[in-house]
Amino acid sequence: MLENPPQSARVIDLTLPNRIQPYLSIFRFTMSSEDLISVDYEIFGRVQGVFFRKYTQAEGKKLGLVGWVQNSSTGTVQGQLQGPHSKVKEMQEWLKSTGSPKSHITKAEFRNERTVTSLEHSSFNIVK
Repeated sequence: MLENPPQSARVIDLTLPNRIQPYLSIFRFTMSSEDLISVDYEIFGRVQGVFFRKYTQAEGKKLGLVGWVQNSSTGTVQGQLQGPHSKVKEMQEWLKSTGSPKSHITKAEFRNERTVTSLEHSSFNIVK
């Protein structure tokens, strides 16, 4: 290893394509010391027909989470989140207060929170 690299040495930019970024965040988090958790959720209000599932999937991927989201027959949106504790908590706040631009959230319920030793999903999917 060079302690004093020559002045002609260059820094190489190893920027990876955007399509690889979500997988790297999952890898980083599973390699961290932070506990992985899983939680089920159900969101109430005007959450169907307003792209709520699409925005939920995008936010989950942005945070490096895995899981799923689907419309329910009762007019709610439900699903499951998995990932590092802090990122799941961040997503729960997003589900409670933000959602999609045209949604109106009246209630968010979270159930069955548990620690997992590994992720049970490989991506964040919209279930139809």
